[in-house]
Amino acid sequence: MEVTKLDIPGLLIIKPSVFTDQRGFFYETYNIKRYKDHGIDVDFIQDNLSRSSYGVIRGLHYQLAPYSQAKLVQVLRGKVLDVAVDLRKKSPTYGQHYAIELSEENKLQFYMPEGFAHGFAVLSDDVLFSYKCNNLYNKAAERGISYNDPNLGVDWKIPVENAIVSHKDSILPSFKEAEKNFLFVE
Repeated sequence: MEVTKLDIPGLLIIKPSVFTDQRGFFYETYNIKRYKDHGIDVDFIQDNLSRSSYGVIRGLHYQLAPYSQAKLVQVLRGKVLDVAVDLRKKSPTYGQHYAIELSEENKLQFYMPEGFAHGFAVLSDDVLFSYKCNNLYNKAAERGISYNDPNLGVDWKIPVENAIVSHKDSILPSFKEAEKNFLFVE
C-alpha cells in the first residue's frame, strides 16, 4: 500500500496493493493496523454505500463538530470526480479544494480528516461508491455548501445541462455563508 500526502494538510491518497491473475484481483480495502502504521489512526464506525448514475453531483456535505466525520472513500464500480474542501479556520489551505478521479480501474482511496466538506460527481454510466466514517450520521449537525459556488471554482467535469442535483443540494449556501466550526490543528 502506498500513501501520498497532498498539499492540503490531512488529505491522503491511498493506493492499495492489488494482486491480479487470470481469475481477477484481490486487495484489502481496509486493515486497521496497516492504516494506523501510515498515520490514519481513526476508528471507523459507519460504512455507507451509494449508487448513482451519470451526471449526479452529490455534495458538498459535512457535519458540524463534535459530530464531524473523517472519511475514507472509494469507488467499487464506475468512476467519479471526488472533491474535498478545507473548512478548518486557520488552515493554510482554508477554502481550497482538492479533486481526484476515483474509479474501479485505479482502485484509489481518498482519505479526508474531520473539517472537510465532501462531494462527488459521477463520470461513468453509473457508480457504486463506498465510504467509511468515524462518526455516526447526525441530522441536526448536517450542513453543506453549494457545489457550484464560483468562489470555490470546482470543475465537476459534468456539462451544466447534464448535472443532476437534488433539491436539497441545489439550495445550499455559499462557502462564505455556510456555518463552519472547525479549527486547524497542526
